[in-house]
Amino acid sequence: MRIQESAENYLETIFVLGKNGAPVRSIDIANELEYSKPSVSVAMKNLRIGGHIVVDADGHITLTESGMEIAQSMYARHTLITQWLVSLGVNQKVAAADACKIEHVMSEESFVAMRKHIEKNACFE
Repeated sequence: MRIQESAENYLETIFVLGKNGAPVRSIDIANELEYSKPSVSVAMKNLRIGGHIVVDADGHITLTESGMEIAQSMYARHTLITQWLVSLGVNQKVAAADACKIEHVMSEESFVAMRKHIEKNACFE
């Protein structure tokens, strides 16, 4: 099931913030994305209703299986596309910003083909 780009961004952000094992809260997401707390609150409600996150009594946000699947997919796309663009000589900041846009609109077929090409040709290490 396809979800909106903004939801994918929120899920990816939760994933990245939680990679170090620390609990993720709405304020952490708001700070990371530079969004207002009310905007993040609405998004978290929608993600919870959609079954992509669970929020415990302390406000700690955990990705569900579906949320984790989407987050990891977006993170993998973002990371690979950023690295590839940097290997082509694109500035790191520009590459990351462009990857953030591309990762949401690229089909799975195109992404898989890109990944295979990059891996086959050892475009970067």
